[in-house]
Amino acid sequence: MICFNQGWQFAKPGETPQAVTLPHTWNAKDGTDGGNDYFRGTCTYTKEFAAPAHAAGEEVWLEFEGAAMTAVVTLNGRELTRHAGGYSTFRVNLTPALTAQNTLTVTVDNSANRTVYPQKADFTFYGGIYRDVYMLVVPHSHFALDNHGAPALRATPKVADDFVSAEVTIEAFCENTPDGTEVLFTVEGVGEQAASVQNGKAAAVFTLNPVHLWDGVADPYLYHAAAALPGGDAVAVRFGCRKIEFRPDTGFWLNGKNVRLVGTARHQDRAGLGNALTPAEHEEDMQIIRDMGANTVRLAHYQHAQYFYDLCDKYGLVAWAEIPYITEHMPEACANTLSQMEELVTQNYNHPSIICWGLSNEITTTGGVNDDMLENHKLLNDLCHQLDATRPTTMAHVFMLDPNDSFVMLPDICSYNLYYGWYLGELQQNDEFFDTFHKNHPDRVIGLSEFGADANPAYQSAHPERGDWTESYQTVYHEHMLKMWAERPYIWAMHVWNGFDFGADGRGEGGKSGQNQKGLVTFDRKTKKDAYFIYKAYLSSDPFVHLCGRRYVHRTESQTEIKVYSNRPHVTLLVDGKEYAAQDGDKIFKFTVPISGTHTIEAVAGDCRDSMTIVKVEKPDASYRAEGQVENWFDKPEELMKEGYYSIMDSMADLQQNPQAAALLAKIMERATASYGDVAKNVQMPEAVQRQMAKMPLQSLLKQAGKAVPPAMVQQLNAALNQIKKEN
Repeated sequence: MICFNQGWQFAKPGETPQAVTLPHTWNAKDGTDGGNDYFRGTCTYTKEFAAPAHAAGEEVWLEFEGAAMTAVVTLNGRELTRHAGGYSTFRVNLTPALTAQNTLTVTVDNSANRTVYPQKADFTFYGGIYRDVYMLVVPHSHFALDNHGAPALRATPKVADDFVSAEVTIEAFCENTPDGTEVLFTVEGVGEQAASVQNGKAAAVFTLNPVHLWDGVADPYLYHAAAALPGGDAVAVRFGCRKIEFRPDTGFWLNGKNVRLVGTARHQDRAGLGNALTPAEHEEDMQIIRDMGANTVRLAHYQHAQYFYDLCDKYGLVAWAEIPYITEHMPEACANTLSQMEELVTQNYNHPSIICWGLSNEITTTGGVNDDMLENHKLLNDLCHQLDATRPTTMAHVFMLDPNDSFVMLPDICSYNLYYGWYLGELQQNDEFFDTFHKNHPDRVIGLSEFGADANPAYQSAHPERGDWTESYQTVYHEHMLKMWAERPYIWAMHVWNGFDFGADGRGEGGKSGQNQKGLVTFDRKTKKDAYFIYKAYLSSDPFVHLCGRRYVHRTESQTEIKVYSNRPHVTLLVDGKEYAAQDGDKIFKFTVPISGTHTIEAVAGDCRDSMTIVKVEKPDASYRAEGQVENWFDKPEELMKEGYYSIMDSMADLQQNPQAAALLAKIMERATASYGDVAKNVQMPEAVQRQMAKMPLQSLLKQAGKAVPPAMVQQLNAALNQIKKEN
């Protein structure tokens, strides 16, 4: 393979071409600055190159690992291929149009349309040739390249019930290869076999006795398989031998052992780079996830780079893989969901880390369930089973979907995205959801595919509450969710949304426009938020101690809470160099400390130490709260409530009973929803969720709206409600 990343010219419509090196995206800046106005359209990449040295009869191919979203490849004025789908590998045979000197043109289009997913979602759809491109020179008879971008070798291990041995079927797919041609198969450390090609395929079965299992993070052992044709073409893959199982009462099993899966979801972008990542960024993300102690990752909401799937194999992280069939069902795009799924499964079949195929994510958000959507999912489900009999299918359902809807049960295993305690409701409702689901559907496997709370690490509070975007509330939220998970062994996996803040150009709240801030780590990977360390306390065996609130420097309270996370059983707290208190505990340690000036706080757990500085101040630090976020809109209770009249303290259900109050409520809700971007505007709330929201006081929703509903507007709204008399 020849790296083909150098020497490209890039141009937006009507602009002068500029030199670029791949990987490249044109939305690295405008896709993450807010406003939902990043450029979506067709851009052009061109490259002049001389034909590589190749013998008569040999073929020259290009392999694109990712071009978003639709690409058209033209060589010397001749169109060679079109590919619809921005996250998967595709290849093109250049040979029919190749000359001594060549002009290659690739037009790439990420514009809005109704035929290629994704089109509506809470993340930026970066455009560009954002992954590597390679040139391949192969004999006329070669291992398959025109095969949905998949490797030409497929390994299917079958582990014995006693886990001592395994049979591995290795299949090789060939092109232009006559029947009877001999393929030489090799499994490193096991042996070699020859098999004849029939109808473009040869296969050999190897017995591994004893077998060295791929055992997740404990022992992610990989075998190496290779195949060679007489003409000199050769291919190789890595594979792992493992047996997976899902049980309704105990969740996930790997090689006969019950494994509780906890980890993060991941988007593939980064501040300043967009999605044009190099191996260094992939490696850093993997290291951060591993350092947390995670044993699983949900690679959302599309096919990720092969490099990252390889890292999952190497380090033993159990992975969820999916296509970008998300948020809105488009009847016109059924064929595209099927082609993207075929590429996902065939390109990633050999990865032992991948344990399920995700059919869709929150697909009922904007339109509910309908017959066409149901049929699309049945086709996808059947396709996955046809292409891969070894892995189950799953879906990530939006928390607004009724758990008793038959659509929930369509895939082999179930998962829900829940946001109680952030977007609406209380944290305890997450517990109640799982208890009810498990009681009503005891024979179904259920997982938690998304959950999270946005946090800007600049925002701090001594009294955190839902919707304040503080780092402080994010810790409270995740403490609860981990305790909830620990008490429910039937949850097959739990994936935090998200491991990292990510680009969502339609967002404009929480002090950082263009970002979803639910990550445990910031968009630039420079700051691990406090919540990251509660996961480390639960999941990691590497000793550590962490002081929460190091960015909450200026404190107005005379007695302040110092919270410590550690996976050690004993923590000692020092204040200004002197031992203040010590506690035995489990993961979370809380101390109340009087403060009067500048203090050095240090936590000690065994050989681990962490320190920070805090300062007693008289006035709250305004930078610790989101713009428009206030602790109290009214200085006196009588300014808020007027006996016999409505106010923002009334529930939305009560306000909706009065036509005047309902009209005011509708206007303010429209404004609040707009701050959450394009997706939120199109969300359809089912009756059950509307009833839950209706019980909430209007005040709690207004606080979460932040700067979208400033204090002056809240005061005006409350004053108007105070003029509407309640009827007995």
